[in-house]
Parts: sequence; structure tokens; C-alpha cells
Amino acid sequence: MSESESGAERNLDPSEKRIREAREKGQIARSRELNTAAVTIAAAAALLMSGRSGAMQLEEIFRNSLRLDPRMLEHPAALTQALGTAISAALMAIAPILATAAVAAMVAPMALGGWVFSPTAFMPDFSRLNPITGMGRIFSQRGLVELGKALLKLLVVGSIAYAITRSMMGQMLSLGSLPVEISIGHASTILGQGLLWMSCGLLLIAAVDAPYQWWSFNQQLKMSREEIREEMKEQDGRPEVKAKIRKLSQQYAKRRMIKAIPTADVVITNPTHYAVALKYDPAKDRAPRVVAKGRDLMALDIRRIATEHNVPVFEAPPLARAIYGSTELDAEVPQGLYVAVAQVLSYVFQIKTLTAHRAARLRRPVPQVGAEFEKFVENPDRGGRL
Repeated sequence: MSESESGAERNLDPSEKRIREAREKGQIARSRELNTAAVTIAAAAALLMSGRSGAMQLEEIFRNSLRLDPRMLEHPAALTQALGTAISAALMAIAPILATAAVAAMVAPMALGGWVFSPTAFMPDFSRLNPITGMGRIFSQRGLVELGKALLKLLVVGSIAYAITRSMMGQMLSLGSLPVEISIGHASTILGQGLLWMSCGLLLIAAVDAPYQWWSFNQQLKMSREEIREEMKEQDGRPEVKAKIRKLSQQYAKRRMIKAIPTADVVITNPTHYAVALKYDPAKDRAPRVVAKGRDLMALDIRRIATEHNVPVFEAPPLARAIYGSTELDAEVPQGLYVAVAQVLSYVFQIKTLTAHRAARLRRPVPQVGAEFEKFVENPDRGGRL
């Protein structure tokens, strides 16, 4: 059997269900290079924007840290307090940079895959502890791609760092001859510019990596024809399961009908092949409802139960067949059958109020069915069937 015939070739786009299940498991397209580039660029921009104020804060930290009162050596608590003050000042100085980098780290994933939270991703996967599986991942296609990216980053970032260092060598050497407050400001500017240029190099790598990660993720979710068929079966229901459900539904409907037959006002029959039981409650219903219906053996059971509970049985083949084919269980009879059903119910209600002698003399109605119901009279099974 060929690969296409066996359905093993995964060359079909993933379904929405497969994509949704992947996201629920925390599997989405991600580019670490894009996130790294975004964070470093944001940090470099924040460092350059801090400018003079950042330099002054750094100068103040240096001065306070290098200028200690000798008497503090006699009090360890004072040293601890001084250390805490220095750390707090340092954190305040770099807080804008850290905040900018944190925002970039949260916003960058929106460009590829979006945010997703999956408890499944936090579950331990002990298969990753298998050294054989780990070696397979290292020497797989994905492992080779990651190795290539690492070498490319080393080459690009290293080349940019070398070029920046060479071009700014004079400025860096001149820092020692400048006043402290000025040299610190220039040093932060040089550092920010160098970090920004190297981040741009990372951005070039991310521009290649992000499309690749998107393509690779979609390739992993590709489906075969057999997988598509299995998914459609699960969504639509397997035939054997649907047959079982249908059978159980029929059994439940029959039990419910058997309980409802004794409460019916009349049972209209074919006389033997079809039977429908009607009930009319003026306080609840606009028209009589079908509380039971059946054909062949079920029709005989309806007649038998109706007779046992003294429910009138009225023989009207066209009307019985029309109601059976056009009206679902627990539904009201259609408007086109109102007159015919009303004639039957009126006759039945009168029979109940008359003596046997007068009831025998009462004229039995012959209900007529409209032309729109002829198709059900000819073939009742073309409508709803239990």
C-alpha cells in the first residue's frame, strides 16, 4: 500500500480542533530570538533615555559606597544598613530599565502565537529524563537548527561587538581623563549604543527565526487523511455510538409514551398499522398534542393500553397516517389538521357524556385531510419516525 493510500502522509492543514488542543497543552509557535531581541532593544533604549539622570544616580551610588565613616566599622548593624541603602539606590537607578525590559518580555510573545496559559505545560514530563531521547533531540533536525542559530548569533553579535569596540576605542580610552560625573554619563551612553547595535543584530536573526518557527509549528500540526477522518468521526459521532444512542432514545421514548397513553383523550388508528394518541389541555395547549405514536407492534401496544385504561379508540386511517407522518412526539398537531382533529375530539367528548343508547345513535364523523397532507397519507414514514 502506498503512503497516500494508507493516509500516513501528513500534508493537510491542521483543523481548528487540533490547533485548539495544541494551545490547551501550551504548544504554540514561539521564537526565543524574537523575545531576546525585543528585551535587549528595550533595555538599550531605556538606558539611552535615562541619560544624565541615570549617570547622576550612578555617581551618587559610587560616592556613597566608597566614602564610609570609619566609626561604622565598630557597629555591624550600621554596615548592614549602609549596604541596604546602596542596594536600594542601585535598584531605583536600574528600575526604569528593568521595567521596560519586563514590558517588552510580556509584549513580544503577542507578535507570534500570543499569550497562552496551560496547566498541562506545568506537569512533569519524565520522558525528558531519558538520556537516549535527549540524544535524539540533540541530533534531530530541530537540534541542528538550534546549533546553527547559536553559531550565527555568535558570529553576528561578535562581529558587531568587535566593530563597535574598534570604532569607539578612542572614546573609551578618553573616559579616564574626564571628571567622574562626565565619564559616567559617557560610559552609559557608549554602553547603551553598543547594546542597541548588538540588539539590532539579534533582531536580524529573529527576522529569520520567527517565520521558521511558525512554519515548523504548522508542520508539526499537519494531519493525514486518516487523522482527518478519525476527527470527523469523533465530532459527528461514530456510527456504532450513534446507533446505540438512537436505540436508547427510542427505548426511552417508548417508555414515556406508554406512561402517557392512559392520560390521552383519544387514540386515532389506521386501524392496525398506525396509531396516535392525542391529549388536549385548553389551559396549557393551543392545540392537541401527540403524546404517543407508533407503527405495527407499537401501534398494537398503544391500542391495547388505551383499551385497558378506557381511552377511546377512533378509527380514521387517513387522519392517523397524516398525524403520524407530520407531527413529532410531544408536538401540537399542525394547523391544517385542526378541523379534522376537532371533529374527533368533539365526538369523543360527547360520547363520554351520553348514555350508551344515545351514544349509539350519535353520528360518527368522517374527518377529511387536506391536500397538503396527502403525501403523509400515502407514506407516513417520510415524516418523523421513532
